[in-house]
Amino acid sequence: MEKKIIECVPNFSNGRDKTVIDNITNQIKLVEGVKLLSVEPGEATNRTVVTFVGEPEKVIEAAFQTIKKASELIDMSKQTGEHPRMGATDVCPLIPISGISMKETVNYAKKLGKRVGEELNIPVYLYEDAATKPERKNLANIRSGEYEALEEKLKQQEWKPDFGSTSFDLAKKTGATAIGARDFLIAYNINLNTTSTRRANAVAFDIREKGRISREGGTLTGKILKDKQGNTIWKPGSLKHVKAIGWFIEEYGVAQISMNLTNIKETPIHIVFDEVCKKAQDRGLRVTGSELVGLIPLQSMLDAGKYFLKKQNRSVGIEDSEIIKIAIKTMGLDELEDFNPNEKIIEYNINDDNTDLCKLSLVDFAQKTASEAPAPGGGSVSAYLGSLGISLGTMVANLSSHKRGWDDRWEEFSNIAEKGQKHIKKLLELVDKDTESFNQIMHAFRLPDSDSKEKQIKEEAIKKATIHAIEVPLEIMRTSLESMDLIMEMAKNGNPNSVSDAGVGALCARSAVIGGYLNVKINCKDLTDKKLVNKFLNKAEKIKESAIKLEKDILKITLEKIQL
Repeated sequence: MEKKIIECVPNFSNGRDKTVIDNITNQIKLVEGVKLLSVEPGEATNRTVVTFVGEPEKVIEAAFQTIKKASELIDMSKQTGEHPRMGATDVCPLIPISGISMKETVNYAKKLGKRVGEELNIPVYLYEDAATKPERKNLANIRSGEYEALEEKLKQQEWKPDFGSTSFDLAKKTGATAIGARDFLIAYNINLNTTSTRRANAVAFDIREKGRISREGGTLTGKILKDKQGNTIWKPGSLKHVKAIGWFIEEYGVAQISMNLTNIKETPIHIVFDEVCKKAQDRGLRVTGSELVGLIPLQSMLDAGKYFLKKQNRSVGIEDSEIIKIAIKTMGLDELEDFNPNEKIIEYNINDDNTDLCKLSLVDFAQKTASEAPAPGGGSVSAYLGSLGISLGTMVANLSSHKRGWDDRWEEFSNIAEKGQKHIKKLLELVDKDTESFNQIMHAFRLPDSDSKEKQIKEEAIKKATIHAIEVPLEIMRTSLESMDLIMEMAKNGNPNSVSDAGVGALCARSAVIGGYLNVKINCKDLTDKKLVNKFLNKAEKIKESAIKLEKDILKITLEKIQL
């Protein structure tokens, strides 16, 4: 299962005192499993923007601690700065990154808001997707009048906080905080082969959601058109959820279109890039590359790479690193400076766990398995063997996609290869999960059992860990069996020159199933619930028999096709 990751970007009303800023951000570093990505203080604005990521529960713990520390160190009754603000922690948005829905993220925002309100007495307003009222969705409405208007605002029923105190006396020092959930925002610049800011602006107005002011005759000097109410009429641009402006970057000697992409699900980065290319060409300009400011979710890069691969009639069922490389090269993300995926992609940036078995070299994995330690064992090896089996099937699909004379079938085989990649990723995850399940059993057996209560806790822990240790190899079996359907299809219809690879893939997949079966059986011995044991064994038996039959059928096809 994909790990749940959210991002938190709190804004604190101090950008001048390094000691204060350090004390606040140090709270993040104290929460294990949370990674601090950036700290951006602004002296003129007297505001610091902080970005950190991690699993939801850990992130909201870190967020709470920073809000608490800011409430202790920042006195809003004495604070000044150019940026609009209403609290020591002015705003604290949560952003879903991977493995989590916006709905779930909203629930975490509410959980954080409730705790801040109850424990710190800080007035909390929920905004964006977490808003409880339509007028509170927009942050600007909540922050209207800023800190100076807060005393009167707290007296009004319509501006009663969602959580926390309604007394300004209690909130005089801290001010109020807006906590919410919003989509990920990408700061993205596209480079043009011009030095003209005016021409860059013209392209920016062509594509941005706001568009440009409508003028009489459609000319730059024409009279500004207004509606019956006297409001200026705007002609929308071609892209929703895009804010854009043109400017000249002296450092690089080129004009750029500087953009904020506010909803990358509806308007992803690759669509923006393509649209700017079209609009620039219409104006006699050419896009030379682009620049990503800050970080980007992995899925955005994968979606971009697959989009451009499909435009080339190429298979998308290849490893993530190759897909990302296509995205980087197509959008010219490395034109101005190196683009390091490990630094620029959020999930890669935060993944500093070097204990994963799948990150070991083949030699190291073999030697670790051969050591005196009981794990990794047969379950992990079975999962890895299954991943090799489906890797061969996926290879056949990719080779078929590029086979001369089969150009009209590239998409068919690309779809198959993409399915294969999902199986590969699943089985590689199970390599580590099997070892983790063994470690959980060992941990359960080490629990104290000096009295009846401890014995009960220990027994429950052992049972839970044992069930998990059965479910993991069962999942290895299921996934490996599913992969055999794909391998069968490639044996029948794939590139005939690679049919032996499909045959070897079937051998690996069947062995993975049998290996998982052996692990299910041995772990069932330690489970006292016989009804549950029979349920697991019946499932395992059916999968095993299906795999044996499939292997036989695949090998028959393979041998028939390689007859001398």
